[in-house]
Amino acid sequence: MKKHIATIALIISLLFPLSLISQNVPPPPPPDHDATGNQEGGRGAPIGGGLLILLGLGGAYGGYKGYRNFKKRKKSLLE
Repeated sequence: MKKHIATIALIISLLFPLSLISQNVPPPPPPDHDATGNQEGGRGAPIGGGLLILLGLGGAYGGYKGYRNFKKRKKSLLE
């Protein structure tokens, strides 16, 4: 158990400074943009379609795994 805690502590201590380095200030907008003030990016991107595809694929994979396990158990009960 101590080995796992030490490994997790080492990983966290190595990755934590990287998260501090990546916190940069966004660059100012170009002078000829139409919006007033500084706007942060990423708020106008639609995620609805991609999210539905991801959820659908996850559900299909879960259904496949459940059906496969059902067939395995049914086969083992018959033997």
